[in-house]
Amino acid sequence: MPLLPTVLAPLHLLTYSTLLGTQLYQSFVMVKIAHTALPYDSFTTLQKRVFPVYFRSQSLLLLLTAATFPPHGPALRVTQKGDLVPFIVAGITAALNLMVFGPKTNRIMMVRKYQAEIDARKLVEGFVSDEMKKLNRSFSWNHAMSVHLNLVTIGATLWYGWRLASRLRFETE
Repeated sequence: MPLLPTVLAPLHLLTYSTLLGTQLYQSFVMVKIAHTALPYDSFTTLQKRVFPVYFRSQSLLLLLTAATFPPHGPALRVTQKGDLVPFIVAGITAALNLMVFGPKTNRIMMVRKYQAEIDARKLVEGFVSDEMKKLNRSFSWNHAMSVHLNLVTIGATLWYGWRLASRLRFETE
């Protein structure tokens, strides 16, 4: 058996499983725990540090998973053209989060924090400036886009995993 497929197949499974595990753990475990366990200021500080790293890692793992497609082999065949579709979907949505909506959401989150301090100086309890209302709407929209893009990326990753698992064959001697 040629060496390349022998090495690529296990690497492919490892990079894919790392990608999926990272996505599920960060999106559904860590965010939930941090949101419930930390005060709001600490939570936002953590999120502004974690999500850029998460989006970079997600993109890198997508690239590594795509780069380790075994070209052929008896136990794992992943060269079907249809396998590219979930990777294209995941790549586009991950790139949008990495380059557009993640940075915008972080930037607006920090501007909102600054604006809240300005509004607090007005010494009127419950005062929310028009600027803060605009920031809140912008943050909500960008954050919702980021969340939904992340869910689409996870969905595309699961879609590929289903295709991959349906073609696994185990050889017995």
